[in-house]
Amino acid sequence: MIDPVVDASWIADRQVVLADVRWYLDGRSGREAYERGHLPGAVFIDLDTALAGPASPAEGRHPLPDPEVFAAALASAGIQDQDQIIAYDDAGGLVASRLVWLLRVTGHDAALLDGGLTAWPGELTTEIPVRPASKFTARPWPADRLASLEETVSWPGPVLDARDAPRFRGDTEPVDPRAGHIPGARNLPCRDNVGADGRFRPPAELRERFAAVGVEAAADVISYCGSGVTACHNLIALEHAGLGAGRLFPGSWSQYSHTGRPAATGD
Repeated sequence: MIDPVVDASWIADRQVVLADVRWYLDGRSGREAYERGHLPGAVFIDLDTALAGPASPAEGRHPLPDPEVFAAALASAGIQDQDQIIAYDDAGGLVASRLVWLLRVTGHDAALLDGGLTAWPGELTTEIPVRPASKFTARPWPADRLASLEETVSWPGPVLDARDAPRFRGDTEPVDPRAGHIPGARNLPCRDNVGADGRFRPPAELRERFAAVGVEAAADVISYCGSGVTACHNLIALEHAGLGAGRLFPGSWSQYSHTGRPAATGD
């Protein structure tokens, strides 16, 4: 399988499918941003309809989509089983990592475009590519790469919270019903996996970041965030750092915060 993070030079001479996965927490339309300008040939993949199921207090704001729904969305975008998919956004890969993670855990070649939209060396286009609908096979989400709420709260290894520090500490909570974090979790803001230029930090630096929160091997890790989207960025970073594959708690804080379980605050 290809590395989970590649740059523009890597894709220059390869036949890949570019996927634009822009999405905004403040309600702006990712599709409208795509239509105003995107990488040549890129198709748009919608987080809410393709990469997540219906929101609910019991499962969180972005539960995993039904595999059949996921497969149908990719097929309608003209993506086939054998395609190499390179996903990007304009936020350092924080949203696009969800698509990449879903593809990789089901055995497909997929990677983030390092630096995303802003690192693209050429011009953007408003031309919408016409790709014929194709066949993309639905595959079940592998149980060994997922963690339930019960597993997460009792996990003896590192549980990483990918949200920014103020939300982790409980200083603020703009989205979910309660502030704070899962007791025992360790904060590793995923935004800091990339530098000021939006590109991933070198693998050695990533390993130092993970070591600082007690992570030596990804197999010991459960990752969560607000709704299970940006938590995938930490999982991609683990792979890019050469530490292996961790597990995702899909419901994340948006599920946990609807329970009567205690919420920890502070660092």
